[in-house]
Amino acid sequence: MDPELEKARAQAEEYLNLAQHVQADFDNFRRRNASVRADAYSEGQRHVASAMLVVLDNLERALDAAGEDSPLKSGVELTLRMMREAYGKMGVREISRLGEAFDPNLEEAVLRGTAEEGEPGTVCAVLQKGYEMNGVVLRHAMVKVVADE
Repeated sequence: MDPELEKARAQAEEYLNLAQHVQADFDNFRRRNASVRADAYSEGQRHVASAMLVVLDNLERALDAAGEDSPLKSGVELTLRMMREAYGKMGVREISRLGEAFDPNLEEAVLRGTAEEGEPGTVCAVLQKGYEMNGVVLRHAMVKVVADE
C-alpha cells in the first residue's frame, strides 16, 4: 500500500472523529441551553404569579365587603373569576388543607387552636390562603393548628 494513501486515510479518520466529537458537544450544549431556558421561563412565571397573589387577595376582600345588590359586586366577581381562570391555566392552585394534618411544607402555623376546635395537630382555621404552581409553593398558607397536648 502506498504510504501517502495510508497517511491520508488516517488523517481523514482523525477529522471524522473530531467532527463527531464537535457534533456531540454541540448537541449537549443545545440540550443544556434548552433546559436553562425552560427553567428561567418557569421561574419568571412563578415570580409573576406570586406578585399577583396580593391582587387576588384584595379582589376576594372587595367581594366580601360589597353589598348584595351592589353593581360593584358583579364587576368584582367577574374580575375575580377571570383571575382564577388565568391562574388555573398557569397551573396555580389553592392549598386547601382545612381539617387535615399540619404540613410545614405547605403551611405556616401562626396560631394555636384548642382541643374543642379539632384533632391535635390538624389545621382548624386558614388565616391566609396558600398557593402552589405546578407543585412549587408560591405562598405558604397561614393557619391555626390545634395544639398537641
